[in-house]
Amino acid sequence: MRFSINIPNFGDFADPRAVARVAEAAEQAGWDGLFVWDHLLHRRHGDRPFGDPWMLLTAAALATSRIRLGTLVTPVARRRPQQLARQIATLDHLSGGRVTFGAGLGGPVEDEYGAFGDVTDPVELAGRLDEGLELLGRFWSGSPVTHSGTHYWVADVTLNPATVQQPRPPVWVAGFWPNRRPMRRAARWDGAVPLFLSARHGVVPPLDEVRALVAYLRDQREGTEPFEIVLGGATPGDPGRAADVIGPLRDAGATWWDERQLQSGPDLDSLPAVMRRIEQGPPAL
Repeated sequence: MRFSINIPNFGDFADPRAVARVAEAAEQAGWDGLFVWDHLLHRRHGDRPFGDPWMLLTAAALATSRIRLGTLVTPVARRRPQQLARQIATLDHLSGGRVTFGAGLGGPVEDEYGAFGDVTDPVELAGRLDEGLELLGRFWSGSPVTHSGTHYWVADVTLNPATVQQPRPPVWVAGFWPNRRPMRRAARWDGAVPLFLSARHGVVPPLDEVRALVAYLRDQREGTEPFEIVLGGATPGDPGRAADVIGPLRDAGATWWDERQLQSGPDLDSLPAVMRRIEQGPPAL
């Protein structure tokens, strides 16, 4: 099992220099990844400054040499696939092939889409997400792309350079469980980042629901390629006590633990709080 740190792209973490400190500390303390939110707007936290996640991850890449870096998650439907493909490929080169791309619908939908005059229909947004993911994979190959779809049109375009990681950087797809459709989408890619309707951000998910999710994903998967199941929450700072929380989830099939702050607590976007947890180290399984 591998272990990552999760931070929002607002508050203290709107500053790329703060994110570079987090990334460097995480690498030194033995964590395996750093993942950043991708919000343009979140009215619940509207009084905070926000930073662009790709700028923040650039700072993290320059401060590290080992840990995985990425977004959890980018709302693909509000991005132009060609621009997003270029940003991710650039970061993949800068980091030496360490990018993991987390994708989803994003939300709150009224904040991320409606506030800017975009559509909020979940069916249309899901269609953009699926078509956008397909295009990203093709753009990253460095081969010519021609595409005529429902939402996007491309005429014989090659985006060079291709990503360092081939055939593509790992793509993890998020969605709420027990909703089946987003998990079916995730099963077509490289990993699933389930959010649980029964557990808010930072709350450890129930073991019985994790077992049901893992069984469903395994049933949906085709082929034998590696597939990641990414769970997250806030664990005790003592590595041994944290292991007591995470061990049963690993045994149920989780392959990554994403360490988070409670969304309802005061430390969600606090640099000192996150640095304290980083320095305590990942769980000792």
